[in-house]
Amino acid sequence: MTWFDETLYSEWAHGGYMQRFEISRILHQTHTSQQNLIVFETPMFGRVLAIDGIIQTTERDEFIYHEMLVHVPLFAHGEARRVLIIGGGDGGALREVLRHPGPALARLVEIDPGVIEISRQFLPGLSQGAFDDARADLVINDGCDYVKSCGEKFDVILVDSTDPVGPGEVLFREEFYADCRQILADGGILAAQCGVPFSQAGELTASHQRLAGVFDDAAVYLAAIPTYVGGAMAFALAADSRAPKSVNADVLTRRLKDAGFETRYYSPAIHRAAFALPPYIEALLA
Repeated sequence: MTWFDETLYSEWAHGGYMQRFEISRILHQTHTSQQNLIVFETPMFGRVLAIDGIIQTTERDEFIYHEMLVHVPLFAHGEARRVLIIGGGDGGALREVLRHPGPALARLVEIDPGVIEISRQFLPGLSQGAFDDARADLVINDGCDYVKSCGEKFDVILVDSTDPVGPGEVLFREEFYADCRQILADGGILAAQCGVPFSQAGELTASHQRLAGVFDDAAVYLAAIPTYVGGAMAFALAADSRAPKSVNADVLTRRLKDAGFETRYYSPAIHRAAFALPPYIEALLA
């Protein structure tokens, strides 16, 4: 449930708990063919995108989410040439993928073209021109349908989805994960957001169980992102070996140096430490 007027945006994301954003200005509000979208400015978080009443991203802290979704699997892989992004219409994940010199193709599959259009117009700082990069390939399609029928192989698949409601619900099913495995190249890695364990325990547990039923190894790693209330946010890393989550720090340091760009949250030390889980989260995965 969400309530807002011209001064406050209140998100009841998790029953009985609310967060509020002071609105400086409403920039755009629309109902696309798929979802309700609103972009507004705030004093603390800059511009904010909400979809169907749920905060998706903010200018101020989006770098944490996108760096951890993208750089953990790409630096773990080390040789990714073809990257598939499911969702991610705001362009943040695409931007971070294209900072890597290795990928020759970054294909983004988004079900709602309105998310791309509105993000390019009102949140250009997220994509920073990534949509116009020659290596970027945009496909407007249902991500679940796409992976089932595309017939191509990818080194890394990033599932940059909304929560498992509405159009994003199918991206948390075991059938979808199985289809992703079929289009991963040898040594390929899948990474996906899995919600905030403290307040979305069921989302993490279900996602992990389904991934573990499809891949030989499924791990969880964490990042602290202020916008996603309730504690650290969880990401899944799935592959057919344990190698991706055990890359040593020296290798990660060399790969980051060779990539030639700076990060604001991700680091080799953060990469390895992110897989250390507190007992209450370990219990959810048991």
